Amino acid sequence: MTQPSPAIATSSIDERKRAAAIAAVAEIRDGMLVGLGTGSTAHFAVEALGQAVARGLDVRAVATSRQTATQAIALGIVLLKPAKVARIDLCIDGVDEIDPEFRAIKGAGGAMLREKIVAGMAARRIAIADDSKAVGHLGTHPVPAEVLPHAQAFVTRKLREIGCKAVLRLDGAGAPVLTDQDNIILDCHMAGPVDWAELAGHMDAIPGLMGHGLFLEEIDALFLGTAQGVERRERAR
Repeated sequence: MTQPSPAIATSSIDERKRAAAIAAVAEIRDGMLVGLGTGSTAHFAVEALGQAVARGLDVRAVATSRQTATQAIALGIVLLKPAKVARIDLCIDGVDEIDPEFRAIKGAGGAMLREKIVAGMAARRIAIADDSKAVGHLGTHPVPAEVLPHAQAFVTRKLREIGCKAVLRLDGAGAPVLTDQDNIILDCHMAGPVDWAELAGHMDAIPGLMGHGLFLEEIDALFLGTAQGVERRERAR
């Protein structure tokens, strides 16, 4: 179901991201415990929430990364330690791409494991994105996998056996990119048609692969920033 939201027309990608983020943050109410995502679009959501807190909104939050936690604290948002939280009311996070069935690939920012944990805690999960992230079929982006460093060769072999070409993610200096858990990231490139549920199941079963960026059931709503404003889409149940 698609519901148009009144909004000022937006032109740049950042304006569309910000509009989607502001629309999602408008769902937050006093007393809520909120999950805050990671990445460029989630950054706008944390910014909008910080402004709402400054105006008197009474909320607490759980961050999905050190980067997000640093931003939230600077904006006066009260954070709880994720290890002490079992349930939250709402999670807001970005996506790298999302299809019409609300299946998404996430993890360009390297926080997909914590993001999936926080999404699992949430009663409601909102994805925010600009309209370039809405795709007809998944697969434009590789599927990132967080992997224990000493399991790199083994996990790479197991991924190859299920049709994934796994590429170690490197930073600008040529060193492995590490997650907040000090694990490496393998970006998994697929060739040909993919059964995403089957792939997720295979990846879940590989020892040493701690988490991946396939979010197949974790999104309830999509707030999509477009040139005409924000489109709000709800997953059909």
